[in-house]
This record gives sequence, C-alpha cells and structure tokens, in this order.
Amino acid sequence: MTGSPRGGRLSPFVLVAAVSLLVAAACSTAPATSGPAVSAHPTGPDSTGAPVASAHPTGPDSTGAPVATAPATATAVVVEVVDGDTVEVAIGDRVESVRLIGIDSPEKTGGLRPAECFGDEATARARQLLPRGSDVGLVRDVEARDRYDRLLAYVFGPDGSFVNLDLVEDGYAAAFPFEPNTTFATEFAAAESAARRLGLGLWGACGSPDREL
Repeated sequence: MTGSPRGGRLSPFVLVAAVSLLVAAACSTAPATSGPAVSAHPTGPDSTGAPVASAHPTGPDSTGAPVATAPATATAVVVEVVDGDTVEVAIGDRVESVRLIGIDSPEKTGGLRPAECFGDEATARARQLLPRGSDVGLVRDVEARDRYDRLLAYVFGPDGSFVNLDLVEDGYAAAFPFEPNTTFATEFAAAESAARRLGLGLWGACGSPDREL
C-alpha cells in the first residue's frame, strides 16, 4: 500500500501532514475560544502528562443556541469495544460512542442487527487493538458526529497503530467512505484491495462483506 507499511502504521511524515490538515479544517469552522490549544499529536498526553484538550468544545448552531462539538484531536480511555467499528470511550468526565471513520465491519452476534459472517472475529480483533482501560488517540475529519450523535474519528491505539486502517488491512472490515470525511479514503481502498487479493479475514472466510449468517 502506498504510504503505509503493514500493521496499520502510517509513516510519521504522512501522519503529521494528515493530522495537521484535519486540525486546520476543524479549526477553520470552529468558533473562537479562549480554551486550550489543539495538539497536533493524535495520541498520548502532552509533555506535562495531561490529556490533550479540545480547542473548541462548544459552538453556536444556526439559531444561536450552543451545541456540543467534538475536539479536533483528543486522548480518550477505552470503556468498551461495541463491535468492529464502534467503541465507547471516556473523554474527561463523559462517555462517548465513537464510530471509526471510513470503514465498515460485519455485524456481531447479539447486536441490534442480524449477525454477519466474520462479525464476531472483527469485534474480537478490535478488542485486541483497543484493550479496555487503554489510552487511545482520536482525530476527527470534516464532520464531528454522525446522525446517531456518535463521534466520528480516526482512532490510534495505545501502541500507535492506526486502528481504522489496521482492521481493513487484515480483512476485519471493508473500506466505506463517509462523505465528506474522506482524508484516508485512498489508503482504505488500497488496503481493502490488497486484503481481497490475499483472501484475508472476511474475504477468505465469507467471500464478501454484509453476508448474514
């Protein structure tokens, strides 16, 4: 895959450039604030050991009423992996549901939707990458939330792995562009193509995504 070695880790140069782009895009649409500055680092605490803070936690909507927005970058603690593309995290004193941008994993057994081939395996893999209680990094794209009020984020694991990409590379999820949040759409598409060709994960076990059990 161009620009990304195996294991879901982008090169430092690609990652810093991409994170800077996302932060710039988020800040360009955010209201002015006297809050703390956004960190350009997607993972880990700052030099003092404190979590990275949002530069713009709230902002007015079109009616002038305040609405909650997501930080451009933040650190969080994993509370629970819901399935292969959704995780609950604690950010400060609140718990948020986070939808991993740009990917789609099969539905697990016992979820709200019918179970799909390789759904349980995808959930198990996500739990390996995002252990409960671990510190993870979140980076947003153009939109802060989806229609279900979940945060939309690129998630970076405690070992620095790019979890969204890692899941697609190994066949636990398919690429699924979330317009207009497409900063890494090319990387996800290339990862899916390689996984298909090699018959990894769901591609070898199921033949295609979204196949109900």
